[in-house]
Amino acid sequence: MMTDNMRNNRGMALLMTLTIMTLLVASGLELNRRVRSAVVSTATARDRLTLSEMTTSAVHAAMAILNKDRKETPIDSIQEDWARPEKIAEVLAEIPFDGGKVSLSIQDELGKIQINSLVDFPKGRVYNESQKIMWDRFLRILSAQEEEASAEEEIEVTAIIDSVKDWLDSGDDNAITGLNGAEEDYYEGLDPPYTPANGPFMHVDELMKVKGITPALFQSGKERYGLSDFMTVFGMTQAPRPVDKKQFQFEGKININTAELPVLIALIPSENPEYAQAIYNYRNEQENGEFLHDLTGGAWYKNVPEVPSDLTIDPNLITSSSDFFRITATAELNGIERSANVVIHREKEPETGKWQCRVLSWQVE
Repeated sequence: MMTDNMRNNRGMALLMTLTIMTLLVASGLELNRRVRSAVVSTATARDRLTLSEMTTSAVHAAMAILNKDRKETPIDSIQEDWARPEKIAEVLAEIPFDGGKVSLSIQDELGKIQINSLVDFPKGRVYNESQKIMWDRFLRILSAQEEEASAEEEIEVTAIIDSVKDWLDSGDDNAITGLNGAEEDYYEGLDPPYTPANGPFMHVDELMKVKGITPALFQSGKERYGLSDFMTVFGMTQAPRPVDKKQFQFEGKININTAELPVLIALIPSENPEYAQAIYNYRNEQENGEFLHDLTGGAWYKNVPEVPSDLTIDPNLITSSSDFFRITATAELNGIERSANVVIHREKEPETGKWQCRVLSWQVE
């Protein structure tokens, strides 16, 4: 009897020992998992902080390039250091990064069509006629990507322009522009309803809210481009005097030295794409890594051999300089990537007279 009890006690002790050992092993494994998870999490947080610092450094390097450029020359073109990847790479090589890599690009926002300049601010109630004509050309270029435009499509182009104008204008008592514009009644009748801004666009994406602008027209595709590629909301400057308690304006001038080919085509009065292509090729022509042609002054395009001497681009539409730029900085480290998309306004500091870049938008992706 005593022997049986002793055996039972020994069995119970062994069972308890095994149970405790199992719990200890399980606890140890869980602790190990948590420690490893914490280490990975800490490393990831460290890498993300490092990536943020890397992109910020690259953005400030871009600002330094732009400020230096403005002190050296009043024009801005694709021929300058800020627009040349090899020159930017040289600057980035001087910044010491411990591991990882950074890429940087700078784009002229005034090489695009400024949405808000379609109407004449500060009042913002009537068309800027030069811009309206250019919008008409540009929308027809986009529609021609699909197939030859029909009469209905031509009417739709006019309707879209009228609807954009109605979105921008204010103080007009919701008067609809043309036959197919759109004011509050139209938008509030949608599902879901929303209210038009009756003021400047704040983001390019807002265009998709405007009557007649479809995703296909707005977004670029594999073999086609859309409004989003060539439109900007930036370019606001101070007006000479206040009007209706507003003192801002959008001149809408496009930098002919940086505009992409579709925008150049929209600028040409004859709507002849061959002239725009010739201007584009002349601007980009190089020999042994050096650009061949001077882009000083807004009328250099008259020097292009293929362009008729009597061709004149509306001077209200073009400029040869800009102070609005988009900086895109991307950093990669340990398989993680982070990008900063920054829009700046380059301006002269009144007190010191030095050029500086003021951030208008900073988005992290």
